[in-house]
Amino acid sequence: MKKSYTFLLAFGLFAACRQQPQQSAPMATDTQQQGINKFADSTLRKIYTLQDERKTAELLNFLNHPTLQYRQEAALAFASVQDTLAIPQLLTSLSDTSAAMRVASAYALGQIGHKKAQQAMIRHLQQEQRPAVQAEVLEAIGKLADSGGLNFLVNYRATNETAEAGQAWGLYRAGLRQISSAQAVERAVQWLAESKSYEVRLAAAHLLARTPKLDLTPYRQQLTTVVTSDESADVRMTVAQAFSKVNARDKAALLSGIVQSDPDYRVRLSAIRSMTGLEFEEIDEAILAGLTDQNINTAVATAEFLQANHAGVNTSTLRKALSQVEDGRVRAGLIWVILRNSPDKAKLSQEYQQLYLRTENPYDKAHLLKALSADYGNYQFIAKETFAASQPVIGTYGMEALTAMRQQADFPKTLEQDFAAIFKQGIASGDVSLAGLAAGVIRNSKLNFREVYSDHTFLTQAQQKLVLPRDMETNIELQKTIDYLSGKEQSETPQNPFTHPIDWQLVQTIHPDQQVVIETEKGVISLELFVEDAPGSVANFVELANKQFFDGLYFHRVVPNFVAQGGDKRGDGWGSSDYSIRSEFAPLHYREGYVGMASAGKDTESNQWFITHSPTPHLDGRYTIFAKVVEGMDVVHQLEVGDKIRQVNLILRAKTR
Repeated sequence: MKKSYTFLLAFGLFAACRQQPQQSAPMATDTQQQGINKFADSTLRKIYTLQDERKTAELLNFLNHPTLQYRQEAALAFASVQDTLAIPQLLTSLSDTSAAMRVASAYALGQIGHKKAQQAMIRHLQQEQRPAVQAEVLEAIGKLADSGGLNFLVNYRATNETAEAGQAWGLYRAGLRQISSAQAVERAVQWLAESKSYEVRLAAAHLLARTPKLDLTPYRQQLTTVVTSDESADVRMTVAQAFSKVNARDKAALLSGIVQSDPDYRVRLSAIRSMTGLEFEEIDEAILAGLTDQNINTAVATAEFLQANHAGVNTSTLRKALSQVEDGRVRAGLIWVILRNSPDKAKLSQEYQQLYLRTENPYDKAHLLKALSADYGNYQFIAKETFAASQPVIGTYGMEALTAMRQQADFPKTLEQDFAAIFKQGIASGDVSLAGLAAGVIRNSKLNFREVYSDHTFLTQAQQKLVLPRDMETNIELQKTIDYLSGKEQSETPQNPFTHPIDWQLVQTIHPDQQVVIETEKGVISLELFVEDAPGSVANFVELANKQFFDGLYFHRVVPNFVAQGGDKRGDGWGSSDYSIRSEFAPLHYREGYVGMASAGKDTESNQWFITHSPTPHLDGRYTIFAKVVEGMDVVHQLEVGDKIRQVNLILRAKTR
């Protein structure tokens, strides 16, 4: 599927090599027949079926198959199966005569992520000559490295750009696991300052932005140069995010300038998010600019920033801004801050309760219900509306509001028993979102619910009423809370049974570049499906689309500069189907416009999916990639919570002769 990497012009060779395991269809095999995708080959179908069924023993046999394509596909299968029993043979496969097989084996070892493979992989690099293999091994080491592996990655001397990119991504993967060092940070800053390739710069920027507990103040000048001049918006937005870890006198002026001048909204909103800790008077012009930004995502992110940093905010300024705001989500965010900081909460609460009751749009009502949580005096009103809600999204947002109230530092002790009763009612309600959300707050160790619920049979009773695998997300939440209240170490996460095998008959009718058109209220989005990388996920999506499952649903979740998510019939993110499908991980990467399957954990996917706004490498190898946007990214960047999906249709193709 090389076409999924056409945007990586500066890194094309690396990408092509990384995709090589999915490009071996031209190889002739005895079992292969004429078809429109590689799954005309019955042996490939068997390998993918074994992957789907998580059958390690049978897959291991294929690692020694004389046909290269079958060896490759078996190696890649372990990226999804993730069984440590495959490690010895995968390590042996690092010496395969085919570079493509070595790449596939390295990727699978990284996905398995067990440190016992570390030393063998380091030794292999001493003799590996192919840049693409070097890069994959280096990144894989980062996924499993301990401090010794980190030291190796920091001091590795790459002899080509491809390997250097793999080294940078390896250090990022280690940092994501909180394996980092001052030397790793220095190397990342150096890569940014030296204007390396796009891939190296992107990995370095994400290392700095996403590695926890860094102090980047010593690198203020270098980062300032990058955030204001790098040619890539992907790099600028990520370095802007990293500025949250910089303490400097000119930080407010710098970030404010970016908010009001950078041409890419994603950079602007990243700068706003990094303003935490700054005085409102220093950033008020930038905040007002963010609230009226031409892109709705920036406005939403600004309102969310104000909620998270409400202390000291001038409410008179926000009231002026409120009159200019049309979006319901932004309006609700401002109302929350105004109400939270108001000395006369009761009067304003009455006004906003009436606004809520007059509002008809369920998403606008849901946002307003959350806004009312800024005043503890509204808790009974919120609880009443939560349990009486006719649309799931209102009830879900109401329970989210109540759980947020309970976790505030100034929560009134006099309300503890009332909230305990509300959460118990949520567990017993039979609604998956109310039960799941309530279970989550009950196990917050700072709230001492163990003392409140001496008898927690109400949790097990609620768990017994769930329908699996449909309600697996709630089942997981309840089990974690049962374990917590019982004083047990967390038990093994409940697993979905294998109930939905791949529909191979359907798969074999799908072209490798099959396109889908999603018609939304904002415009048309066209996707290209990756059937040869994720056949089970693609077949599931196509089957649902053919049944008009998605028609009339909404984008129920939009996280600015992250994802727009749809496919849920409940419209609140808690809706699933009566079956689940398996996760399918291929050596693909989440960049702007990639489409993934939403899940509550490995092998729990069903009908929800998301589109990324920008590179999100922390999702790589954790959420199935099954498509990418080929037209309509401008539409994706304008989507809001509550935007309707009018219909989803496959583009008809001429029959293959």
